[in-house]
Amino acid sequence: MQRARRFAFFLAAAVLPAAGAPSAAAPAWEEPVEIAIGRGARGPWRQNDSYYDYVDDASVAFARDGSLAVAWVDQKSRDVWLRGVAKDGRPGAPVNVSRSPATFSWLPRIAADPGRPGRLCLLWQEIVFSGGSHGGDILFACSDEHGKDFSTPLNLSRSTGGDGKGRLARDAWSNGSLDLAIGADGAVFAAWTEYHGALWMARSFDRGASFSAPRRIAGDQARPARAPALALGPNGAVHLAWSVGEDPRAAIRVARSRDRGASFGPPLQVGGGAGAADAPRLAADGAGSLHLVYAQGGAVRYARAAPGAPFRPARTLSNGPARAAAAYPTLAGDGRGVLVAAWENMGNGGRPRSLGIAVSRDGGRSFSAPATVPGSEAPAGGANGSQQGLLGSKLAVAFDGRIALVNSSLVPGRRSRVWLMRAR
Repeated sequence: MQRARRFAFFLAAAVLPAAGAPSAAAPAWEEPVEIAIGRGARGPWRQNDSYYDYVDDASVAFARDGSLAVAWVDQKSRDVWLRGVAKDGRPGAPVNVSRSPATFSWLPRIAADPGRPGRLCLLWQEIVFSGGSHGGDILFACSDEHGKDFSTPLNLSRSTGGDGKGRLARDAWSNGSLDLAIGADGAVFAAWTEYHGALWMARSFDRGASFSAPRRIAGDQARPARAPALALGPNGAVHLAWSVGEDPRAAIRVARSRDRGASFGPPLQVGGGAGAADAPRLAADGAGSLHLVYAQGGAVRYARAAPGAPFRPARTLSNGPARAAAAYPTLAGDGRGVLVAAWENMGNGGRPRSLGIAVSRDGGRSFSAPATVPGSEAPAGGANGSQQGLLGSKLAVAFDGRIALVNSSLVPGRRSRVWLMRAR
């Protein structure tokens, strides 16, 4: 009965076009799938000598065959792990991706190679201290066996800049400031920021076997770039968005490359002004339209740009500050009109308590009323989301419109959990 009531509540949320009339039914959610369970120990920060024993940092992607790959971090082993999940919800055996027990591995991203069945690639932040003021390098690895084993990780950054950190202010930053995208031709694009403000991008044209030297795109000490987001459009277009720290009125920047990332045009600005716009996520569809979500003023905002046109005025998808504040959105689509936006519903104390969602079935022209994802709530005494920073990637949408969301939770001193939620 509890599950039925949850579904009835979600299905009662009408899908509202811009004009306000309902247009479609909401997704039907399946039973959650347990991915990992751990303890809840988190001692004081002592760099890589810290005593952490919990699971966290969930991320998800659909493979080309319709199965799922879920990555997470086990803080006890200090590694990124991955489990494949079959279409019927059966999880496979866990596989250690990073295999680096001397250093913490945080906040992975997953991307499936659309041109090679079975190939999955991961990007994550490795907490390597190499002489700078902050530790962090960007590591990358792939599997050609549906995630059953992984290549030796490549270090794409090898710097002292504190890679993977997105700075808001001198003493405030988020880990997981990175993103990954793979094109239909196997080209791989990795973007990240460092604590000192630079936004970097590296490219591979041999399906991730090797990468170009990282190229600085934007950002500096005075105006640090953070939270990069990548989307690949038709005809080799590469779209890159980021937010800006140290500025309470900052807008989102969105730049486009017409030459597969070799150069970018001047960035467009979206949002900002009445509070900083932050944490952008991008999606491109098969028609060449670009879709953007970001957080501003306790709400999640959405804007759409038709091919060759500027972004239309943004509109709010979440409930906003009248209820629980919404932050750290993510966005995915099936490339044919279905778009899904999800976000963190923030609770008291500034920690996430559940996930919110809104769905469009007409290419972003209308979205469902915001709803809480059934089964995404934090347990009593705990909080959801990564403990190292909330710039994660918890959402995936398949070509047939199926939705996958992952979440993690921690009850300090008791237990931790990573789980998968699926909808049709």
